[in-house]
Amino acid sequence: MKSNASSAATERIPSSIGAINRLPEAEKRAIYLRAVPLALLERFGLSPYLVDAEGRSLFTLRAPSGASTVELTVYHRYGFPDPVLYAHLGDSLSGHLHVLLYILNDPDAPRFDVDRLPDGTPTRFGIFARNREAEQAALEAGLAPGQIRRGLRMLPAAIATFEAFAAGMGQRIYFAEPLYYHNAVLFERYGFGYQKGRAFMERIARGFAPGGDLLPRLDGSTPFRRPEAARSIRLRSWAIHDGILGVPFTGVTMYKRLGQQSQVRTCPPNIPW
Repeated sequence: MKSNASSAATERIPSSIGAINRLPEAEKRAIYLRAVPLALLERFGLSPYLVDAEGRSLFTLRAPSGASTVELTVYHRYGFPDPVLYAHLGDSLSGHLHVLLYILNDPDAPRFDVDRLPDGTPTRFGIFARNREAEQAALEAGLAPGQIRRGLRMLPAAIATFEAFAAGMGQRIYFAEPLYYHNAVLFERYGFGYQKGRAFMERIARGFAPGGDLLPRLDGSTPFRRPEAARSIRLRSWAIHDGILGVPFTGVTMYKRLGQQSQVRTCPPNIPW
């Protein structure tokens, strides 16, 4: 797949986020711009340098020298409240790239305030607190847990760009933290395997299978526990987010080898989105 990093895939850059962060600001910015999918620039008619016609930056970085993480944010329009891309990347203890959070938002889609309570208190996407009214509205609109807007449906292009970026760092493998159940299933289908959490995912699959122990809990007692959730990845994820497992969805770490596809499947392929 074409990406704005593909032509530089073999050009070596520092092999860790920490090393990139020690570079001068202009060099740092140029390197992290390679992690932005070309498809995103084309979709919104953005300059490769991510500045608008008035010279204002549409690209922000939190990459202080001495830190081993970076937060990069891309906006389609200056002053818009939500980014079209937010990525939080870091170095793992073993020296590999680690995707801590990666979000693609469609700015033209309706917004749902699942990320904050009515008084403005952050919910950390429903992990620390929940705006249930906003979550129910998002559910009814076809969104998955954690989504404030519909996604951009360009994950393949994003993965291709990220792998080119990783190759430029001399990396052969990278890791990702799925924040929700549906993230993990989608990552599986794009070739990720499990460093840890596979048994947890398989236990979830058994629970939703015919005769499984999770089925009686899909009792309609809340809007997120619908009986039909067993037959939908998205609705399963809402039920899990609503606490149907009795434990939080945590402890899952996945990995992807550059240019390779894992064949791990914990969710049956006939279960639709």
